[in-house]
Amino acid sequence: MSAARGAVPAGVAVSPMLPLTHLSVAGAESVRIRTADGWQPWQPVTDCPCGPDGTAVRRRTLIPASGALSYEVRGNAVLVTEVNTVDGPARATAAPEAPLPFRAPAQFRPRYLSRAAWGADESYRLNPDGTLDTPPAFYPVQTLTVHHSGEASPAPDPISHIRGIYYNQAVVNDWGDIGYQLIIDEHGRVYEGTYSDPDSIPVFGPALSTNGLPMMVNGSHVGGFNAGNIGICVLGNYMLGPPSAASMRSLTHVLALLAAATRLNPLGTTRYVNPVSGASATIATIAGHQDWHTANPAAGATLCPGDHLYALLPRIRADVDALVRRLPVNARG
Repeated sequence: MSAARGAVPAGVAVSPMLPLTHLSVAGAESVRIRTADGWQPWQPVTDCPCGPDGTAVRRRTLIPASGALSYEVRGNAVLVTEVNTVDGPARATAAPEAPLPFRAPAQFRPRYLSRAAWGADESYRLNPDGTLDTPPAFYPVQTLTVHHSGEASPAPDPISHIRGIYYNQAVVNDWGDIGYQLIIDEHGRVYEGTYSDPDSIPVFGPALSTNGLPMMVNGSHVGGFNAGNIGICVLGNYMLGPPSAASMRSLTHVLALLAAATRLNPLGTTRYVNPVSGASATIATIAGHQDWHTANPAAGATLCPGDHLYALLPRIRADVDALVRRLPVNARG
């Protein structure tokens, strides 16, 4: 459920029109919520430069707000959409949690929730006339990019939070879907992100590239540099502290499975060229989001995936390389 508030005055306590799990805001400098325990600290609103390629990108920031009795914003001409990802029509769970469905020994496959398992409302991908807002498009894989979700306060329910990210990106920002191909929570569970096709395998589409390798579904996680670039988001804010060991184990295994499937060198550098726009960048094959701005300022400045996670990337690349050597050449399901 959601309710579009429109413009909200700064410095005024606002009572929500529905039980909140999240606020989607634009134009705010900071937001605070009041719970049964009183007013909580002000949360800074940061904007990560992600979105579809080749369009005028609309971005709103998602703020966890479970239990909020009221909220207050700072900023000018702040726009707010109130979101509830828990109540409302029940969503049938068509698939339970299971191992990530790539071809590999069981010990390399983290626990996985498909879109059906985490309750993705597929109507979010549709226009009012029932047509797809953004039909899936598929490209050969060139790079893998690591993100964090970046919320200032922890989201206690990862499924609710992923539904919030999905609603914010697909509907409020009008990107047609969630922008990340895969998401990992602090317990190491992996979630299907961008819709690819009806089969059980995430990320990859039904056809192979001319060199016989799987092609990825396009997402919206690095503005201007999405086609050919798989995005993996680790839930949390790693400017504030380090990621969990469980999430890093799953991230390493996911990167290794993707690299094995697409024959990428985890220790290599790629001359990335967007097959749609021609935008290019020379970048680590396994990159952090912030690396894209360093490689090409058109990608937009960001601290994603946070200092603590970014500092781990050299070790992660080495661990991924070691794992790839133990995996089948094609780890696609």
